[in-house]
Amino acid sequence: MDVVLEQIDRSAAPAAGASEKTLRVLTAALEHPRFTDIVAEAGLAKATVHRILATLVEQDFVAGDADAGYRAGPSLLALAGRALASVDISSIAGPIVADLVARVDCTVHVGVATDAEMVYVIREDASKPYRMRSRVGLGIPMHCSGMGKAVIATWSPDRVDRLVAREGLPARTALTLTTPEALHEELARVAARGYAMDLGENEVGTVCVSAAIRDHTGEARYGLSISSIALEHPGTSIEELAPAAVAAAEQISRLLGAPAA
Repeated sequence: MDVVLEQIDRSAAPAAGASEKTLRVLTAALEHPRFTDIVAEAGLAKATVHRILATLVEQDFVAGDADAGYRAGPSLLALAGRALASVDISSIAGPIVADLVARVDCTVHVGVATDAEMVYVIREDASKPYRMRSRVGLGIPMHCSGMGKAVIATWSPDRVDRLVAREGLPARTALTLTTPEALHEELARVAARGYAMDLGENEVGTVCVSAAIRDHTGEARYGLSISSIALEHPGTSIEELAPAAVAAAEQISRLLGAPAA
């Protein structure tokens, strides 16, 4: 936002108080189109808000007026576009993943959703002597992976059905969900509790608990999983790590600019 403030006042760097007021008005204008709501949200005098809005409109960081309502202007959209283009999920999520691995001592993955599968972009191993067969760049099906189910549980049923019609529900193990009815029932459970589990559905003897990661639009574009082997986490015991998975996914979501859930 230093760039924003420099362009708003080219004569001199604004005082801290002025900077804070400008940011409060800009944030309020992005959340509320009506002038009265912007005033209430910013918590400033009407005259102050009006003056700051006029400057933001002049500099194209805000567009509109009190009659038509306010919205993001072209300068702000261009700045946001450059910021989003520079987002690197690996660098953002990396420190959080490393901390999570240290706390749970299990392998942690982060994957990005495509139209058909989840693709691993991070794999951080635990201190255990065994290693997962996963690798960065490997794609895994949505319907039988924890990360995939966490993501598609946020989709509409119609969108899930289109995925099933296009990709099918191939069995990876004897435990894979292979009917649309079973998949929809499972996704309803995932949506209700806020996390997904894979109890040997993708790979025999491997289990995980996963949560979706949301981007700046609020869409679930990524997933995080805590993975282990069934010998170490038998039955549904991997579910004990669900709060840690959800918390880490939410932390990454916030860093990606996701709105509050």
